[in-house]
Amino acid sequence: MAETKRDQRATRRFSLRLPVEVKVEDGQAADQPAFTKDVSARGIFFFIDSPVEPGSKIDFILTLPPEVTLTENIRVRCRGQIVRVEQQSAASGGRLGVAAAIESYDFVGVS
Repeated sequence: MAETKRDQRATRRFSLRLPVEVKVEDGQAADQPAFTKDVSARGIFFFIDSPVEPGSKIDFILTLPPEVTLTENIRVRCRGQIVRVEQQSAASGGRLGVAAAIESYDFVGVS
């Protein structure tokens, strides 16, 4: 009998396509625009064009829309670490899928 892979995430993920500004500390992807696939309180999965390495520290800014915040757009600055990089298919634009753990975050304003 085939064993199914169990999802071990501890927090709920939200499938949200949001713009995100990404900066990798070692300069691999400086202030590169990207967009999310999903977001949780502890992590993020986003698509980006430039190659990045697992283990790299990153800073990124998300803009949460009124549909999520129930008020105005809120910008959130996060720091974290890349935990996984996946090559995406040509059908999805060939971008890289990046999973990152969120280590800290600050609300930086409303727009």
